[in-house]
Amino acid sequence: MHIIATGLSHKTAPIEVREKVSFPEDRLPDALECLVGYPSVSESVILSTCNRTEIYSVVAGVEEGKADIIDFLCEYQDLKRNALEKYLYFHEGPSAVHHVFRVASSLDSMVVGEAQILGQVKEAYTSAYEAQATSAVLNKLFRHALQVGKRVRTETEIGESAVSISYAAVELAKRVFESLEGRTVLVVGAGEMSELTVKHLIANGVTKVLVTNRTFKRAKELADGLGGEAIKFDDIIESMARADILISSTASPDFVIDKSEVATVMHRRRNKPIFLIDIALPRDIDPEVGNLYNVFLYDIDDLQSVVQSNLAERARAAHLCEGIVEREVADFISWISTLEVVPTISTLKERAESIRLLELEKALKRFKDLSEDELSVLNALTTGIVNKLLHEPIVRLKECANQKDGYLYIESLRHLFDLESRLLQGGKTSEVPRSVKSLGTVADCPDGERHALDRQAEQRVSGGIEG
Repeated sequence: MHIIATGLSHKTAPIEVREKVSFPEDRLPDALECLVGYPSVSESVILSTCNRTEIYSVVAGVEEGKADIIDFLCEYQDLKRNALEKYLYFHEGPSAVHHVFRVASSLDSMVVGEAQILGQVKEAYTSAYEAQATSAVLNKLFRHALQVGKRVRTETEIGESAVSISYAAVELAKRVFESLEGRTVLVVGAGEMSELTVKHLIANGVTKVLVTNRTFKRAKELADGLGGEAIKFDDIIESMARADILISSTASPDFVIDKSEVATVMHRRRNKPIFLIDIALPRDIDPEVGNLYNVFLYDIDDLQSVVQSNLAERARAAHLCEGIVEREVADFISWISTLEVVPTISTLKERAESIRLLELEKALKRFKDLSEDELSVLNALTTGIVNKLLHEPIVRLKECANQKDGYLYIESLRHLFDLESRLLQGGKTSEVPRSVKSLGTVADCPDGERHALDRQAEQRVSGGIEG
């Protein structure tokens, strides 16, 4: 059983390639059903966003798993192998775990610290779970990944600082006003950046939106989309008196707003503060406007400097996040190692031996003056019973371990015999009761002596314990 991550992202593939490999949400159930039907693939989750498509899988063998997943992508998306393979990357075992934890923590995002990816990881896992494409390993992995993502956001400042122009504008507005609740924003020019900035302002409490544009129809369209009011372009100055925040982004070669006009506005406002964001190039607002009392003017360079400063803050926070991820990966790898057949069998034997010795100690307290031979017979008898009870399950478990979903049998055995805590502790050897220490355990006996003791015990029991 192996965990592998296969994918391509904004780091490895251009957008025209990412588009061809993406999976719309409504196609995920069918795609997942198809994927887990491949011979080596037991479990899978498909994460598909605008910046990445990644497939996380549990496979029987690494190379077979990679081949099956590439075949799936080529066949399902109707792509040629040589056109796709050069853009793909792979992570195996601990590296795959490390990768999904970094993805959920936004450490692998185009904008480090962005909040959207955690929700996208959750949706991808939920889709796979509902499609019955996950089981013990990926259920554990993705639930753990979501916890890691939440932890880095609550224990560090990875998502605190604005790292986009629109978010920076909101951050600066919050510095001017104690609260954005109930504020009015005036948008001059109906560009995409203006629209995005207004949406962020609305999300932070702004309640009234005024929109103006040289083309009134376009102003009306944007205003309707934002639940706002369209105004005529010639009424900018009059409307400024009603606004607390102004965002200007036109294609004008000259200033749209000058100092004298804003001075008139401030007189009407009785010098109440106004926040002006000029994200046009060339600039829409005369820089001299910023010299007026209670007028806070910021241009695109001011916003960029805020973004760069905040990116540095996120870089420092990301260093702390990497430490959290490393520790969480170690915890998960410790758990996944318990699904290996050898430590599971070893811990099962230790569990059985612990029970045998404790029960033997209780029995010996009821007998007095037993000879060494009689003690050896009792020890061999109980050892033989335990060995015979465990022999067939262990043989079958070893056989199942080589199958596609063999780890599920191991997981079931761990659960049935309550072995998980012992496995995570490193399979501690049980304490041998002092009264039976001298007898030794089954592990201490050479095979010949063990079989001889078994036969002796069987003979003594058949003739009565007193023999």
